[in-house]
Amino acid sequence: MSTTTGGLPPRAGNKAQKASNPKSKKKQKKKVSGFKRFMQIVLIVLLLSVVGVMAYAGYLYYQVENMFDGKGGGATPNSGIVDTRVPPKSAKEKPITMMLLGTDYRKQTGTRLTDVVMVATLNPDTKSATIVSLPRDTYFQLEGYIPNKLNSYYPKFYAKDKKDGTNNAMQEMQTMLGKYLGVDVDYTTVINFKGFSDVVDAVGGVDVNAAMNMCYIDNADGTNINIKAGPQHLDGEQALGYVRYRHSGSGCSPRTKESSDFDRNKRQNEVLNSIVDKIQSFNGITKLSSIIQSVDDNMETDIEGSQFTNLLTTYWNIPKANIKYMPVTGDWRSPYVYINETELANAKQALQDELNGTATHADQFDGTSTGETSGSQTSAQ
Repeated sequence: MSTTTGGLPPRAGNKAQKASNPKSKKKQKKKVSGFKRFMQIVLIVLLLSVVGVMAYAGYLYYQVENMFDGKGGGATPNSGIVDTRVPPKSAKEKPITMMLLGTDYRKQTGTRLTDVVMVATLNPDTKSATIVSLPRDTYFQLEGYIPNKLNSYYPKFYAKDKKDGTNNAMQEMQTMLGKYLGVDVDYTTVINFKGFSDVVDAVGGVDVNAAMNMCYIDNADGTNINIKAGPQHLDGEQALGYVRYRHSGSGCSPRTKESSDFDRNKRQNEVLNSIVDKIQSFNGITKLSSIIQSVDDNMETDIEGSQFTNLLTTYWNIPKANIKYMPVTGDWRSPYVYINETELANAKQALQDELNGTATHADQFDGTSTGETSGSQTSAQ
């Protein structure tokens, strides 16, 4: 599977195309790169659907339909946009499990640690979804893998890809987390820090209500977080610092309080909901083109084009009450979070229930109802 935004190979099993000559590969890449804009639209929909806000997706659906040859009410044919790969199963008919990774990649550091790790299962029969979120510092131990922090595996898979000339990092993550959670992960979408901050800037910033002062300065990677408690308007860089903040540093006087991963999850939800409010406004709709362009080179995905349409037509109006968000917490013992095994077992069962169509969605995660990760968390920013 692809680890580049524009180069999506056929799904597993289509070996014939892998044996194509260099010229044919170059031609194929050109064709798929024309499909990038379509993927950008859908990525925004998928990211926002993760926090259960789908009200504006109907508008995007009609925009997406107009990009297909022969679809969307007589759209003008547009060669290079249509993705001809056929998904192994349709999201209209079968449950789909997707993984969402948020990496810390920036040009200043070159790192690709996964600060956000989520796995979501969507069921078309019940029009519902269950989303499991794992702490980035999870002590991850699984047969066949060297024990380490959960956020360290994707960059190692990615580095191996670069060394071997392969494109298997996303597939490796799907296999590993699928085995860990007891599900088959069908797709992966990856977005980096730059994509996040650019989306915030594209909607004109976000409004938040900071619960405390936050200060962290790191000249090595250009991080400069300086946020005061109370209501305020943040631009992209400030919003990124707001959702990333973990602890204060030596460059801050006075130092500010530490923040747990659970508090970070609440701030991420707050910012994403503020983004949605902006997009749903008239001004947000008029800025849609800028929002789409903001994730131009900052995301990766392996979802087929026709599957995008299947997902949108099936889930664009999914009720918020039908989305269960299950963050798995644990005990912080530096430098790891040791997962609460009961919560992990419940999360695994919830994914299975979603697949089987027997999930209940009465108790929703609201940012305050789930137990917080225990202990202080003072790992590096």
